[in-house]
Amino acid sequence: MSSSESVIVCTLGRVAYRPTWALQEAIKNRLIHAKKTQQHIPHVLLLLEHSPVFTMGKSGDDRHLLATGDAEVVHIDRGGDVTYHGPGQLVVYFLLDLDRFYHDLHRFMRDMEELVIRTLAEYDIIGFRVTGRTGVWVGPQGAERKICAFGIHTSRWVTTHGLALNVDPDLEFFRRITPCGITDRGITSLAKELQESLTLKEVSEHIVNHFDTVFGAHSNVLDSNDSYAYLEGVTNQINLKDTLCV
Repeated sequence: MSSSESVIVCTLGRVAYRPTWALQEAIKNRLIHAKKTQQHIPHVLLLLEHSPVFTMGKSGDDRHLLATGDAEVVHIDRGGDVTYHGPGQLVVYFLLDLDRFYHDLHRFMRDMEELVIRTLAEYDIIGFRVTGRTGVWVGPQGAERKICAFGIHTSRWVTTHGLALNVDPDLEFFRRITPCGITDRGITSLAKELQESLTLKEVSEHIVNHFDTVFGAHSNVLDSNDSYAYLEGVTNQINLKDTLCV
C-alpha cells in the first residue's frame, strides 16, 4: 500500500440523501476520468449526517421496510439490505481509487471495519466483527448489538458509499425496518453504550486519524465552507451547498 496517497476530507454537515448520492457519482466520475487521462488527484472522504432516510441496497427485500412514516425511501446501488440514516449518525463516504491502494474489496471492507473498531477503542468500547454479518458490533457475543453498518459500490476500482456509525441517533427509527435483514440482534449507538452525549465532530476526528493509519494515507480536513468550495471545483458545480443542505 502506498504511504503517500493524499485524501481531502470534506465535512458537509446535515445534507439530503439524493443530491449527496449524485455528488458521490460526480466525484467518482472525476476520479475515473483522472485515471484514464493519467492525472493524479486526491481521493475524497465525505463526512456528514443525513436527514431521516431509509436506503435499500441491491440485495434488499422491501418486506424489511415495516413502517417508514415520513422518512424518505431510496433504492440505491450499494450492496446490502435496508438501513437507516439520520441526525446523530456519522456517515462516511469513501471516494477512493483503489488502484492506488490495493485490488482487494474484502480487505477494503475489513479496513473500514478496523478504523471503526479503533475509534470505538478511544471510548473503551470493544468493537468486533461477526462472521457472516458485515458491520461492527459490541456487547456479549451471541447477544451482540450492531453499532456501525457498511455498504459499498465500485466502478473501475473507484469506490462509493461507505459506513454509518451510530453516534447519537434516534434509535426508534430502526424499529421501522428489519436492519440489514437481521431479526435476532439489536441496534445500538455510542451514546447509548456510554450513557452520555457525544458530538459528531469529536468522533469524526478519531475516524480520520485512524483512516490515515489503517489506509496509509495523508488526510487534509476542510471545514464546511472550504469543503463546498473544493467540491464545486472538482465537480464543476455551483451553489452546491444550497443543493445539498436541508
